[in-house]
Amino acid sequence: MRTDDPLQQNIRRATSLHALRKISALVDTELADELFKVRALRWMGRYGWLALPLLALLAAYLLGVM
Repeated sequence: MRTDDPLQQNIRRATSLHALRKISALVDTELADELFKVRALRWMGRYGWLALPLLALLAAYLLGVM
């Protein structure tokens, strides 16, 4: 087949589009994972400080202070 054959061009185009879709799916999955991590860290930054007084109360209760 010649390189300027329309069938060959269509095959190349379809193959490249398929590869790009696969790469896009991989990137989207990775970005979603990173976004989840960012959201979890943001939540811990906002509300994680509440765990410290609760842990202190639990420790005081277990030690018999309260």
